[in-house]
Amino acid sequence: MSKQLLRSGTSIGANIKEALRGQSKADFYSKLNISLKEASETEYWLELLNESGYIEDRFFDGIYSDCQEIISILVAITKHQKD
Repeated sequence: MSKQLLRSGTSIGANIKEALRGQSKADFYSKLNISLKEASETEYWLELLNESGYIEDRFFDGIYSDCQEIISILVAITKHQKD
């Protein structure tokens, strides 16, 4: 589970970085949508690790809150694409 968390968590930033260098608006939004999916997956792994006792609540709360904030930001940006 921790390897999955590491993979999805680092993929968020990697795809955002790629989006910033996108060749078009479509490419930019495509990479941000991938980042959003990876952030949602990261949220899942965090929940699973916490519920199974691998992450203590005191560590989980801050990380989970940060993850949800990233998701909110990505939702706001990608929603703009549809407007």
